[in-house]
Amino acid sequence: MKILISPAKKMRVDSDSLPPLGKPAFLADAKRILTTLQAMPPEQLKALWGCSESLAAMNVERLRTADPDRALTPAILAYEGIQYQYMAPQVMESGQLDYIQAHLRILSGMYGVLRPFDAVIPYRLEMQAKLPTDGQKDLYGFWGGRLAAHLAAEDDCLLDLASKEYSRAVRPHLPDSVRWVECRFVTRKGDKLVEKATLCKMARGRMVRHLAEKGAQTPEDALDFTDLGFQYSAADSRPDTLVFIKED
Repeated sequence: MKILISPAKKMRVDSDSLPPLGKPAFLADAKRILTTLQAMPPEQLKALWGCSESLAAMNVERLRTADPDRALTPAILAYEGIQYQYMAPQVMESGQLDYIQAHLRILSGMYGVLRPFDAVIPYRLEMQAKLPTDGQKDLYGFWGGRLAAHLAAEDDCLLDLASKEYSRAVRPHLPDSVRWVECRFVTRKGDKLVEKATLCKMARGRMVRHLAEKGAQTPEDALDFTDLGFQYSAADSRPDTLVFIKED
């Protein structure tokens, strides 16, 4: 089983905590995307990123000095979003770190697919960004079916903890031989089940940690997850969708 998660917008450099163990599988593609970004004027980049002036200035400077061949930060430590805070890889035991390196995959607009200890540089680029590259109008077109093919070659079962923006880059291209199981984290409000974005990110991070702690090998190993007040609901789940409910 491979577990799929999204990246985070906020990134950092950490060359001290844990060393990287390899290079991204699609590093050559990441370099082509980087070249495309570096050729864009700052105002166009700011519009692409949809961010503030200060964030745009910081990321323009990052682009100016970017060198993917000299990346020092493992991907799992480079991302600083809520999901990663609740996963807390910095305090995982060695066996749990070995588990995520074997089973966890991070989907990325820049790098395609990352193992946790692949070396990366800080960047800002969402998968849904309208970035024309190599004759394609956006990153979904640029990556095409290559991410799905890469993951299918690694494993015949994928547990989806990614957002729809990133799942969309993989799921439509998978062969029928690969089992796809999505996890949903919802809050019950009356007779409705509602997804709350921040709570979902928290739960995804805690789920990765839960799976690592128990050495999970199948999606069914996730069913006993109870962190943050969530409980698995068999009545609301399907073979390809595991639903965890938090009572409001």
